[in-house]
Amino acid sequence: MTNADDATSLFELFKNKEFIALASTAFARSQAYSTILIALAMYADLFQTTGTVEGLFGTVFALTQFLIVLPLGRVIDTGNSKRYLLAGLFLNIAIFTGFTFVTAVEHVIILRALQGIGASLLWITGSTVVGEISPDGKRGLWLGSYNQVAAFSSLAGTIFGGLLLYTYGFQTTYTVLIAVTTLATLSVYRYLRDNPGQQTEATDSSGLNTLKALLKRPAIRGLVSFRFGFSIAKMAVIIFLPIYAKTQFGINPLAIGGILAGGKLTKSVLQGRMGTLVDQAEHRYKFVFAGAAVYAVGIIFIPLAGSATQILSAVSLSAAGKTMVLPPAFFGLFAAYSILGVGDSIRLPASMTLFVEEGERLDAVAGSFSLRSISWKIGQLIGPLAVGAIWDATSALVAFWVAAGCAGAAAVAFVAMAIRATRQEQSESTAVQPAD
Repeated sequence: MTNADDATSLFELFKNKEFIALASTAFARSQAYSTILIALAMYADLFQTTGTVEGLFGTVFALTQFLIVLPLGRVIDTGNSKRYLLAGLFLNIAIFTGFTFVTAVEHVIILRALQGIGASLLWITGSTVVGEISPDGKRGLWLGSYNQVAAFSSLAGTIFGGLLLYTYGFQTTYTVLIAVTTLATLSVYRYLRDNPGQQTEATDSSGLNTLKALLKRPAIRGLVSFRFGFSIAKMAVIIFLPIYAKTQFGINPLAIGGILAGGKLTKSVLQGRMGTLVDQAEHRYKFVFAGAAVYAVGIIFIPLAGSATQILSAVSLSAAGKTMVLPPAFFGLFAAYSILGVGDSIRLPASMTLFVEEGERLDAVAGSFSLRSISWKIGQLIGPLAVGAIWDATSALVAFWVAAGCAGAAAVAFVAMAIRATRQEQSESTAVQPAD
């Protein structure tokens, strides 16, 4: 196993077997998540659902996560993280098996709820372990690279998953997801140490007291508040952009995968480098603000994609005896989602690093990630359902621009809170310095 202290890039980290095991869970999780998002657009078209029902696809996913993330974080802090990773992987295999039997929209909603549990197990546990076993001074690199793998996997899910859905349909696609998740399970079992990361004694403090202590930190309060507003915007985009492409422009699953590939490609390329910049930065909150602002701009362009017909013509692609027509809106949506990918690449490594650092102050990194997740889930519960209802009552343009407004407002509020928190900490640090 390569010395983790010596790694300076994603490629060098891939010489570390534990990082490979953890990265494999991110790969399996993100590929499945992106593939199923495209499948949701197909289910929406197949079952002729309303915007409100489509919003439920995201809301039920968030609801189960909302209910488990806080107790889960404390359990991970005090338990064996490897076992929770394996449990999450086995649950995901069962969920993908269940998707092969879907015959009604109610089945989709139930399985999405279960998927929320499986995703929480993998996300919180994986991120916590990566943050804790990474060497000092390399955390941004490890977390950025871990996210970079997830972004690349998400890119594979949008392209390869879209291709499978377009060519073979649901059954073969879910079989592939089961195979990928099985390989990740074997990798974790074989290469990840038992009881990875630090272990907090269960009697040190109750989970509730730990979370209260974390929330006394000004930086945590700012991050939690930001994620609440920003998640409303992002989750609405994640759920509705594929549905918008399918129902408004008739774009097929493979082409939808191509649209999503724009953002996933920028994330897979940029996050590792951004993680290094975050490690070197004095004020990491600036990355969070900049990333959210760029993301808001990208959302604004989504409902304007139809205007591409004024300057572009449809493009026909032929391969293997099949012809696929890409309407002008495809290119507008591709460009918009690419901008979203740039925004996420700037924001994510800084956000995760800040949560790890704050959690370490109280020996509760998983608890910190639970707060990170729960703040996201509140917005995730509200966002898809609210934006779907707005869409039903008004139009796609109004719905997406409301989402953009939420992202922009969250960015402005966060930077104000972060500046105030930084000044407060500097003042407290000056006050305790001994006299010469």
